[in-house]
Amino acid sequence: MAELSNGFTVDEALSSMGFGNFHVLGLFFAGLGWASSAMALTLLSIILPSVKSEWRLSANEESMITTVVFAGTLVGAYFFGYLSDVYGRRTSIICSVICSGGAVSLAGVSRTYASLLVVIYLFGFGAGGGHVFASWFLEFAPISTRGSATAALSLFYSFGNIVAASLAWMIMPRLGWRWLVSSSCLPPLFVLLLGLIVPESPRYLIMKGKITDAQKVLEKVARFNRTEVPRGSLISSQLTAKDEEHASLELEENSLLLAGKKKDGGSESRLSSVFLLFSPKLLRTTFLLWLVYFGNVFAYYGIIFLTSQMSSGQNSCMSSTVVNNDKNATSYGEILLNSLAEVPSALLAAGIVDWAGRKLSLVMTSTLSFILLVPLVCHQSKTVTTALLFGARLFITTGTMVLAVYSSEVYPTSLRSTGVGIATAVGTIGGMVCPLVAVVLIEGCHQGPAIGLFEAVLVLIGVAVVLLPLETKGKTLNDSIPNDEELSEL
Repeated sequence: MAELSNGFTVDEALSSMGFGNFHVLGLFFAGLGWASSAMALTLLSIILPSVKSEWRLSANEESMITTVVFAGTLVGAYFFGYLSDVYGRRTSIICSVICSGGAVSLAGVSRTYASLLVVIYLFGFGAGGGHVFASWFLEFAPISTRGSATAALSLFYSFGNIVAASLAWMIMPRLGWRWLVSSSCLPPLFVLLLGLIVPESPRYLIMKGKITDAQKVLEKVARFNRTEVPRGSLISSQLTAKDEEHASLELEENSLLLAGKKKDGGSESRLSSVFLLFSPKLLRTTFLLWLVYFGNVFAYYGIIFLTSQMSSGQNSCMSSTVVNNDKNATSYGEILLNSLAEVPSALLAAGIVDWAGRKLSLVMTSTLSFILLVPLVCHQSKTVTTALLFGARLFITTGTMVLAVYSSEVYPTSLRSTGVGIATAVGTIGGMVCPLVAVVLIEGCHQGPAIGLFEAVLVLIGVAVVLLPLETKGKTLNDSIPNDEELSEL
């Protein structure tokens, strides 16, 4: 790249260096973080029947374990997002991994139901910080490959599910659930060791005024990629001339994010970062993203629940019941098969996100999921039902992966992790509500209304995506609140 008279920005430097060795290693680090969380979550769902049997838990006590995980994830998603924006991506990642990894280890030695609930909450709390891995990696990726590279993280999440199901198949029948849970503490330990040596996001460093440190990080990236940074000095992205009339207001608002250093306890800084999500230029984006997150997670877990209820041959509403004497083997096999279903979703997300754009990809996936669920309003054969639900899960999972990319891009650097964290927390509420609604309808033999509910949610997702004010495909990441010209683009 030629020398720039006014210096170069992070995006210009990353684009000139391209996607290289550093990004491959960074993808592995962030992906391993996602894989370890997926692995632990899957294992927790697998061990529930064994825990219930060993401790003679009631149905309410068993369901409480799932509720506690969701509650911890909801709180952790916001907390680690805020921690990331105030103290750095690396700090947030290290703290979340220590929390989730330590909790998984303690779960294996828990002797009482109460102690298990505590460690399960801590695990969910730590796992809630998983979205910070995506923010960290996204801020290193060149514009041209940012969407597909970030979506590729989902392959690691699927890989974690597959490993968990495979371990359950091998360990559970022989050694029991405690050994199975203990085996999942090794990936978080590896992530923690890598987290101590990976660099901080240069975009975050610039936001904190550490220009020299940010340039050193970019030079390190260039060495790994065997390229060079552009000549000149590193500068922050500039506001456009059209936005100059709002510059003083935005600077005043953004300065509140750092006010915690000067105020007691940092409470005002914490509140200001949340309030900025509801500023006039971000209110529409924030509200619509919440709707899309809620709808996607609701539909995702709903389709998983429908798969287990409608494809297992054990639906009490059907005329016959299939009994399988090798129940555990069948269960682990089904879990493994369902996990494999998410691999093509990750590949599809990586393939379309930079080709079709974020918004169009989300509309396409929700529409295709809608179409595949329509025949299930009426009872179909087991083969047809399984195929339709497999396809619906593939597309809604693809949409969830694309959404993770879009939400990380649409917020400015100072609010990125906080905004995504709160949106993730809202999505978690969808995951908590979905089983309550779906169980009542499906177990009450109301398949048509249940499918109709999920169809309505998919329509809501599509409408909300269309109304989102900004397409982020091919755009530089914002360091400040989007200006009027950017908001007018679709």
